[in-house]
Amino acid sequence: ELRLVESGGGSVQSGDSLVLSCEVSGGAAADYCIQWFREAPGKEREGVAVSERNDKQYYMDSLKGRFIVSRHVGKNELSLQINSLRPDDTGIYYCAAGAWRQSCGGLKSRTFFTHWGAGTQVTVSS
Repeated sequence: ELRLVESGGGSVQSGDSLVLSCEVSGGAAADYCIQWFREAPGKEREGVAVSERNDKQYYMDSLKGRFIVSRHVGKNELSLQINSLRPDDTGIYYCAAGAWRQSCGGLKSRTFFTHWGAGTQVTVSS
C-alpha cells in the first residue's frame, strides 16, 4: 500500500522560506504523479503544484515563482519549497498521489488522487 508522509511545516514569519517534504513508501515515487494541496482555514483544499512522473511541473498561476516542487529520486520523496511566505499561505499542506503510472496533465482536483498524506501545518505570521 502506497503511503505518503508530509513533514517540514511550522510557524514562520512573513517573508521566510520553508521546505516541505513528502516521503513516499510502499512504492516508487517515480511511478506516480504527485500533487501538493493547501487547505487554508475555512477554505476548500486547492492544488498548488504538481510533479509529473517525468518531473514536469505545473503550478497554480498565482504561485508561480514562489513555489517550487522537486523530486528527489534517491530518497523516494518530493519537496515543496515556498519562498517569500505570506500570511495567506497559512494552511495544512498535503501531498497526494494519483493511480500507478497515470499522468496528471496539469493540476487536478482532489477526486483524481487515490493516496493522501495526513498533512503538515504551515502558519505564517505578519
